[in-house]
Amino acid sequence: MEVRSDEEDSRTVEGYALKFNTRSQPLADNYFIETLDKRCLDNTDMSNVVATFNHDQSKLLGRSGVNLTLTKDDTGLRFKIDLPNTTTANDVLEEVRMGILSQCSFAFSLPDDGNGSEWRESDIDGVEYERTIRSIDKLYDVSIVTTPAYADTNVSVGKRSMEVVNKLKEEPLIKARELKRQEALRKLNMNYLK
Repeated sequence: MEVRSDEEDSRTVEGYALKFNTRSQPLADNYFIETLDKRCLDNTDMSNVVATFNHDQSKLLGRSGVNLTLTKDDTGLRFKIDLPNTTTANDVLEEVRMGILSQCSFAFSLPDDGNGSEWRESDIDGVEYERTIRSIDKLYDVSIVTTPAYADTNVSVGKRSMEVVNKLKEEPLIKARELKRQEALRKLNMNYLK
């Protein structure tokens, strides 16, 4: 992320809210990492996106169609914000200029059909699963953040993601219970046949 440098008094901040094919930091207590497929934005509703500081809706920096421009390219989703003259925007601008703030994030939802992401077991030490985001239904915000989950961007782990993680954690327990049930039934059948 950078302040546009063609004018010394520029109030335009630009960068990437998300980048394709880069891994997140481990999420959900190191349970999974996430990658964004290059086509994940192909059908995304970006009609009413806000720019915020740390995903705080009360710290509004911009809105699409007003002072926020979003552009998808081969790298990811690029944004440009012409910052308003507000206390929050002035603070963010100064911290970006100083390099204190340099990373971004985004908030999104997946399609309701359950096909927006793909999960698989991970071969990365200390990480159980890898999640690939295949399709983003709606983009809600792009945010300048202090602590991202991605090295170069950030993503929020929503309720739906946590439900999937919890289900994946329970699968070995469910399989073990089923094996015990089948063994008990086998023993019961053997006793009945005697």
